[in-house]
Amino acid sequence: MRGEWWTGLVQTWAATAMGLLVLAVACWLLYLIARRWLLALVHVLVKRTRAEWDQVLFAHRVPHRLILLVPLLVLEIGIGWVPLLPLALLDFVRRLASASMILVCALTIDALLSALHTLYLRLPLAATRPVKSYVQLAKIFVYAIAGIFIIARLAAQSPWFFVSGLGAMMAIILLIFRDTLLSLVASVQLTNNDLVRVGDWIEMPQFNADGDVIDIALNTVRVQNWDRTITVIPTHKFLEHSFKNWRNMFEQGGRRIKRAININSSTIRFLTDEEIERFSRFALLHDYMEKKVAELQTWNAQFASDPGVIPHARRLTNIGTLRAYIIAYLRSHPGIRQDMTFLVRQLAPTPEGIPLEIYVFSSDTRWAFYEGIQADIFDHILSIVPEFGLSVYQRPSGRDFDLRAVESE
Repeated sequence: MRGEWWTGLVQTWAATAMGLLVLAVACWLLYLIARRWLLALVHVLVKRTRAEWDQVLFAHRVPHRLILLVPLLVLEIGIGWVPLLPLALLDFVRRLASASMILVCALTIDALLSALHTLYLRLPLAATRPVKSYVQLAKIFVYAIAGIFIIARLAAQSPWFFVSGLGAMMAIILLIFRDTLLSLVASVQLTNNDLVRVGDWIEMPQFNADGDVIDIALNTVRVQNWDRTITVIPTHKFLEHSFKNWRNMFEQGGRRIKRAININSSTIRFLTDEEIERFSRFALLHDYMEKKVAELQTWNAQFASDPGVIPHARRLTNIGTLRAYIIAYLRSHPGIRQDMTFLVRQLAPTPEGIPLEIYVFSSDTRWAFYEGIQADIFDHILSIVPEFGLSVYQRPSGRDFDLRAVESE
């Protein structure tokens, strides 16, 4: 009797083990066939089509993840055919297979969203409306829902049982995902108001960020600084701190030049008749000198009681003539925008002299070319200043005092 019981038990476990082995081999073979043959066929068809979307889906491995459903479906269906399998084990395997299928579906949707984002980036609209943060939020939502269904399936409970418990945990969830929620709001505002785009040059001194935006994600914005370092800024910080965006400067096609040279006030004086005649021969000053001389002669003839007395008459000054020369020079410069703000002005006197400021816009906004235009302009101005009997102020150094001592000897 005991031998018959033992023989029956061995036969039962042998049949169950054999059934599990056959099922495992069947799952493995079907997965291998689907991966090597079906996936290869899909790959060949994708290469022959002219459409881009199928190639993007394949590149993001969407079909690869879908194939994982084949062995899981076979496992869930075939486990019921295994003979003499305990009901508890049968129920556990089916719940595990179902939970695995939910996870595979979530992974497939993740890859699908990434593929759709890649396709979106190829549209012209993507340059002004980045959606990466929305894609990331959608992935978080998918995985959250999938997590609830997986736990519910493994625990053999309804998903609504766990969803109803989320209300009590909402305070904890808000605390844990505080930065994510703030970043979501910030990302929506940045995108809808078109405040920041990938490729924009921004300055954010609070984070030592000064460079191009290379990525806008749900939680962070990455900025590549001019020294090639990367600054990572939380997205919600863009609503808490001010920042400067240089995009409009590039779109308008003009980059501001605002720089002053300090004229030594002791060198400012009236022009002599010889200097007036000499400056009249300058091509850039010829029209100005003729007009100004005629204007002053007319005014002095009417209102100056004694033109020989300096305070009684209007006269040309060397600094005013220099300013007129700089205006004419910039008006003829091919690198200066003539349709934007154009000023050459005197600022208030300072202990370092009289600031003569140039406020114009270059026609080339590229950094290196802009610096070249600016340098060429001031190279010329600094070189021409002595021609007007003026000098640029410079604080004396030890070498200046040494040279004066040598000259006095």
